[in-house]
Formats: sequence, structure tokens, C-alpha cells
Amino acid sequence: MKATNILLAICATTTALMAGLFYAYTCSVSPGLSRLPDAGYLSAMQEINIAIQNPVFFFSFFGTLILLPLSAYLHFNRPVSPRFKYLLAASCVYAIGVFGVTVFGNVPLNEALAVFDLHSASPAAITGQRTQFENPWNALNLVRTFSSGLAIVLVILACLSRQESKRF
Repeated sequence: MKATNILLAICATTTALMAGLFYAYTCSVSPGLSRLPDAGYLSAMQEINIAIQNPVFFFSFFGTLILLPLSAYLHFNRPVSPRFKYLLAASCVYAIGVFGVTVFGNVPLNEALAVFDLHSASPAAITGQRTQFENPWNALNLVRTFSSGLAIVLVILACLSRQESKRF
């Protein structure tokens, strides 16, 4: 097996892990948390937002951002192959729909939630904070879920298409 194909397999794995993470949030974590009272919901999200910042998550999240375009580059040759096109498309979808949405959408919401002091807030302020956070965060996560799902489908199509790379 060539190094390019090993890298592609690792890339497929990290892309699938990210798609699974966002899918799990969409179909189980978010609906489960929605059943909590306002203060419980906000407290749980504050803790989740701290806990997810770990090496395993960062490897998959940033690794996919690097591995997708790297895999596309390594599978580029003339004439341009379907494998390259699928990987390039997956790179764009992930960079915009997962990474971009996370950095410019979910992270700012998470940061605003992190500085919210649940212990000194009034019940009305807690309800207001949840309203400002929950629906926008879930809508952005739905975009990440769809985007990461599309990215892994594109990577699978790339894996199924035939191409011999000139590199490595």
C-alpha cells in the first residue's frame, strides 16, 4: 500500500470521526440537553465546551482540516482525476461548513456562554442567556453535521475511485 493511500485512510477516519461527533450532538446530545431546566442546560454546555478542548478532539478537528487538502494535493495529476475532485470538494466543504462555522459561529457563542456567571444571574437572565445561545448554536451545529456528513461521503467516493498517484 502506498503512503498516499495510507494518508487517505487516515484522512477518511478523521473526517468520519468529526461527522460522527456532530451527528451525535444533533440526534442525541442536543435533544437530551434541551430537556434540562435553563440553569442545568447552561451549566452542562459550559462544562461540555471546556471538556471538548482536548488533544483527541483537536487532532481530529484540525487534522481533518490539514489532511483533506493534503490528500487532494497528493492525488493531483494530469489529467485531473475524480479522486482529486472529490477530495478537493471535501476539503472545501469541511473548511467552510465545519471549520469556518465552528470558528466564526459556535466558538463565539461558546465564549459568550463561558463568561456568563450562572451563580449570580437572575432566573430571567439565565432564561435570556439560554435563548440567545441554544437555538443559534443548534442551527450552526446542524450546518456542521450536514457539512461533515457530505465531506465523508465525498471522501468515500474518492476512496472508491481509481487513481494511482505519482507522489510517494
